[in-house]
Amino acid sequence: MPFQIKIAQGLSAVPADAWDACARSTDSGADPFNPFISHAFLSSLDESGCVGAKSGWMPLHVLVEDEAGKLVGAAPCYLKSHSQGEYVFDHSWADAFERAGGRYYPKLQVSVPFTPVTGPRLLVAKDAPQDEVRAHLIAGLRTLREHTEASSIHATFLQEGDLHAFEAHGFLRRDDQQFHWFNEGYASFEDFLAALSSRKRKAIRRERRDALTNGITIEWVTGSDITKKHWDAFFAFYMDTGSRKWGRPYLNRKFFSLIGERMADRILLVMARHDGRYIAGAINFIGDTRLYGRNWGCIEDHPFLHFEVCYYQAIEFAIARGLERVEAGAQGEHKLARGYRPVITSSAHDIANPSLRKAIADYLEHERDYVAEAAEELSSATPFKHREEE
Repeated sequence: MPFQIKIAQGLSAVPADAWDACARSTDSGADPFNPFISHAFLSSLDESGCVGAKSGWMPLHVLVEDEAGKLVGAAPCYLKSHSQGEYVFDHSWADAFERAGGRYYPKLQVSVPFTPVTGPRLLVAKDAPQDEVRAHLIAGLRTLREHTEASSIHATFLQEGDLHAFEAHGFLRRDDQQFHWFNEGYASFEDFLAALSSRKRKAIRRERRDALTNGITIEWVTGSDITKKHWDAFFAFYMDTGSRKWGRPYLNRKFFSLIGERMADRILLVMARHDGRYIAGAINFIGDTRLYGRNWGCIEDHPFLHFEVCYYQAIEFAIARGLERVEAGAQGEHKLARGYRPVITSSAHDIANPSLRKAIADYLEHERDYVAEAAEELSSATPFKHREEE
């Protein structure tokens, strides 16, 4: 079947229903609907100016159409002039290459900007030949790399099917680690606590109690209940914490208004109130089977409030909704003591320069071994009961 490859400089050039028809995952065990890869989320990044030439994230999405002009495949792709907002760190690669006289930027990034969440990257319509369309998307990415004179292609936070496709076409695999919470059919938060060792169970109860001292209360806000006052409060938290943590937060106020208009039913705000005003909050996105914790912020510091708002409330919501998993973002071994388990995440990298490629391939081989060993060691340190405690 003949296919045509095109490049879209932003999601406004792609009908939402056509994009979303490709974006639903067909991978076994994956969330069928990943909110971050949706047209609503990505187009909101475009229209708010969070991505674009000024941000160093220039949209150049690769599209595959069949002979009738129907969209059958897409890859969310950005031409990058830096390595910020990716959560898979290649600064050392860039520094080494440029010290040797090379030019690392621009590069191509196949990802969701500012979002360390595993999901589809080679989007293929359900009724299209999966392997063939994936191959055309990868070929399109390589042609785009040549046309833009980019040094490399980086596809990050990959689902298994996409990872295998990239590896089959010669991309280098890189592994990292996150911490996810798994719902083992719990009927309540207390049911979840019952699966933990006595010491860890008591520690979590103490943290939750201490977090809500001084009259702090927690609210879940989703769907049409989210109002401008909620977004204004949350954005203030995000800016305050983001400025202290990163120096320059990536998302602007317009972005939150747009996603509030377009996907409120897929958003959960966990808001903490003290003395009649909101003082902290976390934004979560709701998939078909998973809850994704993203950004958090506060304007008052209270012991353990971060753990309560970001981790324990997410677990409670997932249990109430019957969701299978909570993904609470990048890094954070402190999540382990709170019932989150280590999970391997993977990316794929195509390096044009042969010498740089060889050096990176050697490095990644050793790094993968280290990540696997660390995950195995951490898995033995989870707070769940050992057999002798059951």
